[in-house]
Amino acid sequence: MYIVGDFMKSWSKNLQDGFTIIELLIVVVIMGLLMSLVAPTMFSKVDSTKISTARAQMQMLQTSLDTYRLDMGDYPKSLVDLRKSSGKGWDGPYLPKAVPDDPWGNPYHYEIPGPEGEGFLLLSFGKDGQAGGDDDASDIINQ
Repeated sequence: MYIVGDFMKSWSKNLQDGFTIIELLIVVVIMGLLMSLVAPTMFSKVDSTKISTARAQMQMLQTSLDTYRLDMGDYPKSLVDLRKSSGKGWDGPYLPKAVPDDPWGNPYHYEIPGPEGEGFLLLSFGKDGQAGGDDDASDIINQ
């Protein structure tokens, strides 16, 4: 019985022991330092993923535009024509759903004809939604 009693005393003493406020503050500071090192890396990955998504969506739109041109003889006047048109030879819809916005929530810029006489220009203005810019805000042009 004596052994069980000592065990119970030491066990109940350990239950009452806890972290001091200093120990908790040290843990919070360490976690904050770790987050300040990890967070910028993780958030930069989000932006590069959005750029890749924009390129993939523009490739899908280019394929739809080229298919439209094969059926109709010319590129559509707007991207909306890929979903609904009444022209002769139209065999659409050429997109399964509505024309998507870019990953930043802005519509894709579509020009026909393109600036140098090519068939069309398709681009996303990037994170800032404005022409030009650097890094994540730079224009993404379908090539």
